[in-house]
Amino acid sequence: MDFFVIYGLTIISLIITLIAQGFVSGSYRRYKKISNSRGMNGCNAAKEILYKSGLSDVKVEEVSGVLADHYDPRDKTVRLSTDVYHGTSIASISVAAHEVGHAIQDKDGYFFMRLRASLVPVVNFSSYAGYFSILIGFMFGALSLVWLGILCEIAILGFQLVTLPVELNASKRALKKIKEYNLLEEGKEIRRGRRMLRAAAMTYVASVATTLIQILRLVLIVGRRND
Repeated sequence: MDFFVIYGLTIISLIITLIAQGFVSGSYRRYKKISNSRGMNGCNAAKEILYKSGLSDVKVEEVSGVLADHYDPRDKTVRLSTDVYHGTSIASISVAAHEVGHAIQDKDGYFFMRLRASLVPVVNFSSYAGYFSILIGFMFGALSLVWLGILCEIAILGFQLVTLPVELNASKRALKKIKEYNLLEEGKEIRRGRRMLRAAAMTYVASVATTLIQILRLVLIVGRRND
């Protein structure tokens, strides 16, 4: 019975990941085909929000890759992927505004963003240590090492739980600024922008669910080994 539960959890985890990735990728592909009525690209949208929010010291740069957009608090830079940087679509405006939302969080000293930054060294260590502890533990039957790996996975889950409000809040700030500065037209464009932002947030919800299932799966496997 445990065998089916363990592998069932693995399949569920995979399905959740694929659905979340498909949801955000599908929404991005859909809304990047629809231009905004102002004809503004992602770069200029980001710069406008930054300027009007009193963040003229934050840079906006182009970066290669697809959906590789992020805000780097170390050098105060919003980095937008090529499609978003140059694109005039609803998706471009939404993604650019979301990343600027992180810059505004940084300016405001948003608690969860500061907490997340402080946890980065811990989660970086846990990612490597957890993987090797679990691998070596199962290879040599050292269940104490597997339990150490599970603790590392719990640390990663904690990081993801902290990341969730950071991302949701950035999207909330983004939508507020989009409306305030009329970057998207009231009505259909705003609704589409909201859907794009919501789809992006779902990937973080999926990450939490997937890690939680992974922890439960490992606990069940160790339980079987102990029996």
